[in-house]
Amino acid sequence: MAIKTARFNTAVTVEVDYNACIHCGRCAEVCKGQPLFMADGKLKIDQERIFGCIGCGHCMCVCPQECIQVRGRDINPQDVLPMPEKADLPGYEQLYALLLSRRSVRSFQNRRVEPEKIALIIEAVSTAPMGLPPSDVEVLILDGFDKVQQFADDIIAVIRKSRWFFSPLMTALLKPFFGKEYSESVDTFIRPAVDLFVQEKAKGQDVLLYHAPLAMYFHASPYADPADSIVAATYAMLAAQSLGLGSCMIGTPPFFIKYSREFKQKYRLPPKNQPGIVVIFGYPQIEFSKALQRRLGKVTYR
Repeated sequence: MAIKTARFNTAVTVEVDYNACIHCGRCAEVCKGQPLFMADGKLKIDQERIFGCIGCGHCMCVCPQECIQVRGRDINPQDVLPMPEKADLPGYEQLYALLLSRRSVRSFQNRRVEPEKIALIIEAVSTAPMGLPPSDVEVLILDGFDKVQQFADDIIAVIRKSRWFFSPLMTALLKPFFGKEYSESVDTFIRPAVDLFVQEKAKGQDVLLYHAPLAMYFHASPYADPADSIVAATYAMLAAQSLGLGSCMIGTPPFFIKYSREFKQKYRLPPKNQPGIVVIFGYPQIEFSKALQRRLGKVTYR
């Protein structure tokens, strides 16, 4: 049985060169869909077990004999690449330095992001894990000040039409259904933010996407894990940081995009796709000279 996604509904083809196979069992060990398994010391394939082959490619990556070929669901043997040398990998200190140096940037230089860097960001995003391969994450790239500004203007137009939903009266009416936390969030953040977006737009200011030169909207099919878009966006932010760019996640637009058919049609967004997150990018106008120590809400060991 194959798992259905937005892109595929069939299992992947798995071929084993049994003349080269040494039946070491590594591929079966990493095969969690279990079409590969060991029986009587021999490697077996049964696509009817559990999910069938979902195309994760792990078997090809661990086979010491390179005798397994997987094809289908957007994967093929040519996708297997040499593992980077350990000497080329950053240690924890280097990784933590990158993470610590990242700040949410909302002020940008009047400078476009080079196409080569955009391509590198997307290349990095393609390595992001997903709930189920192949990835159903889609990215809408708005490259250039004018395109980002038009995107922001269109979102604010949707927001303007929806302001009534966040009025004090509606918030009070919805409180019994949505809870105290929703009501408090609307009162202290959502309503003031919505009002600010509209008011500043009337003054020619963009406090939604901050006049960024580049924006990306990450979204995914209804079959995808809800976290997939956020994970992909996080990879994009870290890639941008490594390239000398600033970035910031903007969570407001997806909420309004979700309920606007006209907006989806204009930007050719699949009508049923799950809303994800918008990330803005650009060269920072202001250089940060200090980092900040952050803390989680709670860490519990059991």
